[in-house]
Amino acid sequence: MDTQTTAATEVKVPDIGDFKDVPIIDIHVKVGDAINAEDPLITLESDKATLDVPAPSAGTICQVLVKVGDRVSEGSPIVLLAGNEEGAMQQPTSLLSQQEPATAAAAPPTPATAPTPGVTAPAVSVGGQPAAAPTDFSGVHAGPSVRRIAREMGVDLTKLTGTGEKGRISKDDIMAFLRGPAPAPAGAPAAAAGTGIPEIPAQDFSKFGPIETKPLSRIKRLSGPFLHRSWLNVPHVTHNDEADITETDAYRKELDTAAKEKGYRVTLLAFLIKASVSALKQHPEFNSSLSPEKEALIYKRYYNIGVAVDTPDGLVVPVVKDADRKGILEISQELGAISKKARDGKLSPTDMAGGSFTISSLGGIGGTAFTPIVNAPEVAILGVMRSKMAPVWNGNEFKPRLMLPVCVSYDHRVIDGALAARFARNLCHVLEDVRRIML
Repeated sequence: MDTQTTAATEVKVPDIGDFKDVPIIDIHVKVGDAINAEDPLITLESDKATLDVPAPSAGTICQVLVKVGDRVSEGSPIVLLAGNEEGAMQQPTSLLSQQEPATAAAAPPTPATAPTPGVTAPAVSVGGQPAAAPTDFSGVHAGPSVRRIAREMGVDLTKLTGTGEKGRISKDDIMAFLRGPAPAPAGAPAAAAGTGIPEIPAQDFSKFGPIETKPLSRIKRLSGPFLHRSWLNVPHVTHNDEADITETDAYRKELDTAAKEKGYRVTLLAFLIKASVSALKQHPEFNSSLSPEKEALIYKRYYNIGVAVDTPDGLVVPVVKDADRKGILEISQELGAISKKARDGKLSPTDMAGGSFTISSLGGIGGTAFTPIVNAPEVAILGVMRSKMAPVWNGNEFKPRLMLPVCVSYDHRVIDGALAARFARNLCHVLEDVRRIML
């Protein structure tokens, strides 16, 4: 052990973008664990994503320097790692197979006042000690330490619904189960603290028919408060317009045919990004943010365009950096790469940081219009629907044209209706002629 300690190296938090003081929500190793390179050491949670900090090399954990709840930044030390390679082969690790630190002792159970509907309360003996719980938790999504606590507390994990990632059961879920459900309010619900907004009263839906409760995905649990905060703080207004993209889409198809042979696609989104940059340059208020004091505008002289990507777990917004310096083909290739990373859950905080304007496209699904929520502290967002052929009067006759609906939501404290209409018209004007996009 002395040899390990002498040879130990300090593992620090790597570059995590602009995030600082990020809380640790999970620790996957303990002293004495043999780990492999890239095994997760800790999990961090920002307001936009979660991030596992991997081991830089194989070895044995000599000391854990942090605990759950600590806040860390780039360069913060987290563990001491001794690089004994034979140890790494003794105990392969993963997010589910690794025990948490032994110091995280379970809190004594609080007697449940009433069982949760559909869930059997833990059995407790007359002497106050927990009765034996089932030891077969096969198929339950929980770590070894959680299973141990469940056996000690007499809790049947098969009766619990986990609130962790992908339904993973945590110690907090066990404690919440032991505490029992919160008492229902006797009268009208009180206003939420500090907001003046009354809570929606809870209901027992099982009285009306069968129900099933599933935890929200981690992305939705993280993005929900962010979207709610934006909706409450930003006075949203949405302006609708449409662009005639008949010629532009014909050119896009030519580029896409050639791109397929090289392994990527050219979609309308790349043209939307370039048209947005052109419109932002003409109307810089849309590429700004309010100062914290709300008395000035901070104009951004860079053009980083966020793109909302639909994934199985929810919406994420990776950012195309310096879009003004990139062409249609380069942006198309970058969009393909970041979309794949988003669907695979491999986006880093850096991939989603630094946006100055956001595009949310529902063109692949359908619809005619919607109100996208401003991605604060940005002041505007572009929503795009599916294009459709429509008869358009050209002064002499109706001609079939491919029309694209666009929806611009904006912060009315910064942008008024006339400016929003000019921005939307300018964007549509650029989209309607590919030569303007190239300017």
